[in-house]
Amino acid sequence: MIEIDCVVRAQDELGEATIWDPGSGTFWWVDIFGNAIRNYVPATGETRSWMTPEHVGCIGLRERGGLVAATVSGFHFFDPRTGLMTPIVDPEADVPETRFNDGKTDRFGRFWAASMFEVEGRKAEPVGCLYRLEPDMTVHRVLAGVTSPNGLAWSPDGRIMYFTDSSTHFVWAYDMDPATGMASNKRVFIDLSAHNYVVDGATVDAEGNYWLTVPFGARVLGYSPAGRLIREIELPVDIPTCCEFGGPNLDVLYVTSAVLRRWGKPVRNPDVAGGLFAITGLGVTGLQLPPFAG
Repeated sequence: MIEIDCVVRAQDELGEATIWDPGSGTFWWVDIFGNAIRNYVPATGETRSWMTPEHVGCIGLRERGGLVAATVSGFHFFDPRTGLMTPIVDPEADVPETRFNDGKTDRFGRFWAASMFEVEGRKAEPVGCLYRLEPDMTVHRVLAGVTSPNGLAWSPDGRIMYFTDSSTHFVWAYDMDPATGMASNKRVFIDLSAHNYVVDGATVDAEGNYWLTVPFGARVLGYSPAGRLIREIELPVDIPTCCEFGGPNLDVLYVTSAVLRRWGKPVRNPDVAGGLFAITGLGVTGLQLPPFAG
């Protein structure tokens, strides 16, 4: 039997970037618009937050300790002990209208992050790019022409990359070369246009099933490696944003959510909107994301 619990009433403006840390037994995520990196300890219920000087789009564990992050101003290392960000590289230093959004490590220890156009009062433009940060700190542009990048995940063997542009109703699959990190052979993996759904964050379980969040659709959907719908879970909030398996057995699906600056407007279940949710009883387990090898 599936159970859904709000384990942290974070009231995030835009919760995203979910990661399980097996070393510390904690769960990490960010509040992009709240300029915060958050941590939750399931064993004790303890939570901690670090305020950041700018929007952080995504984070990943780092092999040498701490986190790697992609922010408004590019790639950084983050040290939770000091709360300090150390710049690595900004591949879009000459493009002030963009910020980084979705991203995570692949199966081979590279860190990926995608940028998007965001200027208040201006219509979104397809100027975002997907980048790959190598362990030697070189950065490579993999895809261009993106409006709202999301849904990044990899098959268990790391040879298929999933990606979406939330300005569309499609999730695409790419063949990925493990040696070079290059993506090719783009094809439609999931078409959600019949439901008018878009996809936000996503993950892949140990069986290769792809789990995605549907913002404004109050749902998490699970798809088989063949692109067939196998599970539909309705959530108590209308903007789920990102998901990742965690817990000692990787059998808990954690889901972030968002309020999106709608305080004072109708919000479904406002007491838990923007919270972190734990879904148990799915009968599947996830895969641990490797740390960034740099």
